[in-house]
Amino acid sequence: MDVSIIIVNYHTAALIVDCLRSVYEKTEGIEFEVIIVDNASGDGYEETIASEFPGKDIKFITLEENVGFGRANNAGFEIAKGRNLLCLNPDTILINNAVKILSDYLDDNPDVGACGGNLYDEKMKPALSFRRMLPGIKWELNELLHLWIDKIQYGKNQRFNFSSEPLNVGYITGADLMMPKWVVEKDGGYSPDFFMYYEETDLCCRIHRMGLRVVSVPAAEIQHLEGGSFDTSSINYSRLQRSERGRLTYMRRNLSGGSRYIANAIYRAFLWSRAVLKKDEEYRFRNKILNRLNS
Repeated sequence: MDVSIIIVNYHTAALIVDCLRSVYEKTEGIEFEVIIVDNASGDGYEETIASEFPGKDIKFITLEENVGFGRANNAGFEIAKGRNLLCLNPDTILINNAVKILSDYLDDNPDVGACGGNLYDEKMKPALSFRRMLPGIKWELNELLHLWIDKIQYGKNQRFNFSSEPLNVGYITGADLMMPKWVVEKDGGYSPDFFMYYEETDLCCRIHRMGLRVVSVPAAEIQHLEGGSFDTSSINYSRLQRSERGRLTYMRRNLSGGSRYIANAIYRAFLWSRAVLKKDEEYRFRNKILNRLNS
């Protein structure tokens, strides 16, 4: 088996149907399996998906509770038979033979521990596909300075690969993260410390520590209908809370005490600049969450 494609469901069965249509239509030249892991949706997801793809050997795992994105993927890893593992978001559509392109790249580059393609949004415009650096002091300074460090150091290839060549990056977004199975078996997959947000960043950080590269492969193209499983019409306070908790968890796991203190101080300055100077309600709320989580 070449690739195991793992998709986590939480009330996204309709999106998964569209995702799988693109997978079966675009993927050729390799042997792959599909594993759907359900986070206790209770919405008849299995019947919906199975009825759309009769004869396809789709594996279903139904969890008894919502354990979050990373742990759900880990459940899929446990039964995966593929040499390479692709974590694919339910709100994605393959534009080309991206699965084979990414799998071939991993096979041809044994020093690469993770890779992903270029993501496009709903209007087929370039979308966040990766970040060139990992969170830390430099990351927080970059955010405070309106991404000027990114602009100076990486030009236009900050979050999307406009070049025609693979690029070494800090992390790949979890929407289309592919890894060799041996890397997951050696490092343990996603950390259970995370529920949602920063789990792929933490995983890629650990892959770097294994001495492996994390690479953007622009030849692989995928549409990401980002936020397809969330209400994006207004500020989602629950989502912000999970994001802030994920950020703190990442910092505690990967930064020393001194570095974490400096990074958090810069982050507070960033939140203040957005909440007070720009009167942004989202960042005012993020600051309240940070105060509560640190109390």
